[in-house]
Amino acid sequence: MDVNEFDYYLPEKLIAQQPVPNRDESRLMVLDKATGEIEDRIFKDIIDLLDPGDLLVMNNSRVIPARLYGKKVSTGTDIEVLLLTEKEEGVWEVLVRPGKRVKKGVEISFGDNELMAKAVEYTEFGGRIMEFSYQGKFNEIIERLGELPLPPYIHEKLAEPGRYQTVYARKPGSAAAPTAGLHFTPQLIKQLEEKGIDIAYITLHVGLGTFRPVKVDKVEKHQMHSEYYELDTATAELIKEKKESGKRVISVGTTVTRTLETIAAKGEIKAKKGWTDIFIYPPYKFKVIDSLITNFHLPRSTLLMLVSAFAGKEKVLTAYKEAVNREYRFFSLGDAMFIK
Repeated sequence: MDVNEFDYYLPEKLIAQQPVPNRDESRLMVLDKATGEIEDRIFKDIIDLLDPGDLLVMNNSRVIPARLYGKKVSTGTDIEVLLLTEKEEGVWEVLVRPGKRVKKGVEISFGDNELMAKAVEYTEFGGRIMEFSYQGKFNEIIERLGELPLPPYIHEKLAEPGRYQTVYARKPGSAAAPTAGLHFTPQLIKQLEEKGIDIAYITLHVGLGTFRPVKVDKVEKHQMHSEYYELDTATAELIKEKKESGKRVISVGTTVTRTLETIAAKGEIKAKKGWTDIFIYPPYKFKVIDSLITNFHLPRSTLLMLVSAFAGKEKVLTAYKEAVNREYRFFSLGDAMFIK
């Protein structure tokens, strides 16, 4: 399958640079995957689109201040480091800029030597493996020294940096937000629960795959990067119960979808943690999710391919064309889609 089949025209003015003032007042396109019918709503209307007994599954990963600015110890050259995935305590896979300045063995200092890093290996995706040394707690240090890493298509600083976290973010580890969840407010979650809609959480730490474009011509040749996930026993049992009783399991975002489908691909749904590099594209038979809440994704991206596998490529691309015509706001800080 040609990657160009997942391309579409998007005016730059529709790439959201700031979130809407109220999280749950972003626009919501409702797509019926059976008929292709499209409806315009507001995100907080999601409560009217869900039924008592439905299960919403959300990703509680928290974005860390993963962008660090340091200096090469030997020359004083400015170096930017983006933390991606913690391989073991004090050892991270990172992206560096400028990469040509960071060869194996190079040491980098951050914050007057409060944090030190040494490049010990190259990665197959053009990054580095770095060993960090420090006194105290790593998370506390990067909270002081780091910045939230906004995607490259966002050119403005956020008026409220906290808007690039979901309100239910708990477990630090992501280099990018699971953006479908950015539309939920504590009040909306409470209203959903009061209606009888169950809510459960998984963890998938978003890593390099979010930043890595598809560079091959054929979809099947693209290799996904591994990301760490966790599914606990209570959530696994609840999902099994919903599937057995015929209730809907609704995935809030592609990260949740990839986690649930990874676990289902390895057998029954049960508590599990590990690494996934699952790549979902048409045709794919979904084993767990019945509906999907997601944002509008980049052309030719693996996320658009996943959504196309779920709702059908032609229906999705038609919906995207209509979203452009109706001037929906695209990408991480933009509007949402509910595929039922």
